[in-house]
Amino acid sequence: MRQKLPQKLVLCACMACLLIPCFFLAVLKPKFASPSLQLSLTTNIKIQVVEEKKNATDRTGNEVVLMPIALALDDEQERSTKDSEMANMQPTSQEEKTSSDATLQEVEMSKSTTENEPNKHEINEIPSPKDEDFSKPTKEINLLSELLQVEEQKQEINSQDERKNSITCDFCEPRSDTCVMHGDVRVHGLSSSIISANAAQESSWKLRPYARKWESPVMRIIRELTLKETPKSIPIPQCQVNHSVPAVVFSTGGFLGNFFHDFTDVLIPLFATSHRFHGQVQFIVTNFNFGWIRKYESVLNKLSNYRIIDLDRDQRVHCFPEVHVGLLSHKELGMDPSKTPGGYSMADFREFLRSCFALKRKATRIGGIKKPRLLVINRKGSRSLANRREVVSLAKNTGFKVMVAGPEETKNVSRFARMVNSCDVLMGVHGAGLTNMVFLPSDAALVQVIPWGGLKYACRHDFGEPAADMGVKYWEYEIREEESSLIRQYPRNHPVFTDPMLIHKQGWDVLWSVFLNRQSVRLDVRRFRGVLQQVLQGLPH
Repeated sequence: MRQKLPQKLVLCACMACLLIPCFFLAVLKPKFASPSLQLSLTTNIKIQVVEEKKNATDRTGNEVVLMPIALALDDEQERSTKDSEMANMQPTSQEEKTSSDATLQEVEMSKSTTENEPNKHEINEIPSPKDEDFSKPTKEINLLSELLQVEEQKQEINSQDERKNSITCDFCEPRSDTCVMHGDVRVHGLSSSIISANAAQESSWKLRPYARKWESPVMRIIRELTLKETPKSIPIPQCQVNHSVPAVVFSTGGFLGNFFHDFTDVLIPLFATSHRFHGQVQFIVTNFNFGWIRKYESVLNKLSNYRIIDLDRDQRVHCFPEVHVGLLSHKELGMDPSKTPGGYSMADFREFLRSCFALKRKATRIGGIKKPRLLVINRKGSRSLANRREVVSLAKNTGFKVMVAGPEETKNVSRFARMVNSCDVLMGVHGAGLTNMVFLPSDAALVQVIPWGGLKYACRHDFGEPAADMGVKYWEYEIREEESSLIRQYPRNHPVFTDPMLIHKQGWDVLWSVFLNRQSVRLDVRRFRGVLQQVLQGLPH
């Protein structure tokens, strides 16, 4: 017994020595194995290997050791395998890896031969999902995504086509009607037509491109243009001249030739419409007025780098990517920055004029012994200053250096613009000549003499309100009935003096004939002296 007992202890000790390396090999070795080996092991033998936990419980509740390799072998085979592994195991990591690879291969072979044999240890198996179970919904999602992308592309193409071939019109503005055409736009002057090709359906509009649409008599002489949207199925004129820049179509008919209307009806609206193109725009003119275009050549050449097309005489078909028909017009001698592309204002327009006519003075400044310069616009005929010499003498005695300009001096726009720009005050009876205030430097003053006849509101509307937008100070002098030549034409009890608004109610033609066309002014110099003194004091020093 004493001999057997030590033998059993020695045998147990040997077995323990053999089991301890096997334990470390089985439990710790998976932590050093590569992810690919772990994945292959888990997939092929369908056993869950939990690296963080060393133990698990079987179905009976007993604690079992999770081995990275589970084989359905006999106890003797298992012991012999462990003995062979212990005999060949060395402490180097490279040989450990080799042993692991050999063991994995042995496991694969053992599994194939013992596939139908029951495992001696019941272990929770997690079957690996089939690839097609995951790929099927993924394919459906990808197909749906592709369909959505195709639909979005179709919508974008349709939207681009609509933008490329479209007409947008604004007939709500009180002063002018305008339309903007995009895409394949063809201008055919011979038929007075502007055609947008490849449209979805056929439609048309009529427009007269002049910024005074409430003036029915004058609008009747403006050429009417037809704007069309034409489908592909309808034949249209073929392009003869192709342009890569936008076009602006407007009229030089109407009241043009009157200095006030030159600016109010065309030059200011043309600036508001086309200045944003920085010269890369083609002007197309109907009711072509050669003298007017020549007069304002320096302005037109600053707005467009291209020779103007005469729509009335040019029989070719011109094609453009974009055409603006009509001009943006917001108010008399002014523009609304909130409605102007680029947010341009009258300050921008005046700066533009300074560049067109090389005007040197940007702002008025009075100082030293130099007297401020006052320019008197001397009309001939209606609304003339009957006592001009007395007024000039009064202005000189007040402290101004006075200059007088008549119709002859104002014919050359460039020369007269420089004269006005050299002055600090512009003065005259209500009329188109006061439009020259656009050339005054900032902080200069405008003095408007208002004729008799209840014209105060109209005079302020035409020149008083625009002056503020130009940075020009505004003064007015409304004459009394004894200062008007009408006192010699009508008795004092006539409605001309007792109720001027009754004349207004008879219409524009009567009003113009009585109060504007037949009246001259003789200023009361004693009363007018106070106005000149206020003007002098209001100039910046």
